[in-house]
Amino acid sequence: MLRRVGYSLYTKTRLGYLFYKRQLKRARERYPHGHSSTQAIVFSGVKVVPIPVLSDNYSYLIIDTASNLAAVVDPSDPLAVQAYLEREGVTLEAILCTHKHWDHSGGNKALKRLYKSCRVYGSSYDDIPELTHALSDREQLSVGRLQFQAYFTPGHTVGHMIYVLDGKSGDGPDCLFSGDLLFLAGCGRMFEGSAETMLTSLDTAASLNDSTLLWPGHEYAADNLTFAAVVEPENAVRDKKCQWVLHRRLEKKSTCPSTIGEEKEYNPFLRTHCRDLHQALDLQRGANEDWNHFRARVLEEVRKRKDLFKER
Repeated sequence: MLRRVGYSLYTKTRLGYLFYKRQLKRARERYPHGHSSTQAIVFSGVKVVPIPVLSDNYSYLIIDTASNLAAVVDPSDPLAVQAYLEREGVTLEAILCTHKHWDHSGGNKALKRLYKSCRVYGSSYDDIPELTHALSDREQLSVGRLQFQAYFTPGHTVGHMIYVLDGKSGDGPDCLFSGDLLFLAGCGRMFEGSAETMLTSLDTAASLNDSTLLWPGHEYAADNLTFAAVVEPENAVRDKKCQWVLHRRLEKKSTCPSTIGEEKEYNPFLRTHCRDLHQALDLQRGANEDWNHFRARVLEEVRKRKDLFKER
């Protein structure tokens, strides 16, 4: 009950914005150079630049290197984003907002003030600040030569969206910017949707090519993999990934990106179909139970255990 009240205050009153501003101030003081060391990835004609913001968020600058036009995903800290835009020498043409939470949308207004022709994309079902272009499921959009497709993925919020950069934009793999739907070894909390709704959204992400790079909204990898080891102890692929992640985090290095193919191997929220996970959770499918109904029960149980394990 207290959690629901707190969430309602955060999303529906000015208190949420004030809380975000306080978070922003503290993070800038504590992490003047960002919470993690990141590295850009360059394909032919495309550059993806992770921007560490707040205490564990990521924004992403996606650049068409031929035109020097750029899009940014979830610009929660406008000063940090502006610094990267200036460093790269590019013009912001679009903001791709995954959802309304302030730690993903808080910089929209300031950046729109600086770049008046900048388009702000998102779902009309979420109260996205400065929204100019409301998107529907699987709608396409472009920034320079960059081609994106938006997918409607409710569950974390009622209007959550993810964005997939077509790899053909730069002769590289597809890139998924997943906001708070999917993390390395984790998924977002179901604040505004049922387990059935979230399962459908996660299935959308899982249906992408295995080679798709996953760029999540938060640096939660170490906590998520530690939890994954609790709910599915016998997983050698996860153990190897966990060792790599812990080493990276000791050096404050980013763990992004992973791939959709990797996530299917160790992310419990994408493994609701796996018998090993069912056995570890001591869950059995009912005699006449619909398969997806059972998988939603598995997802709900994993999410419930994760909520108790750590508040993420």
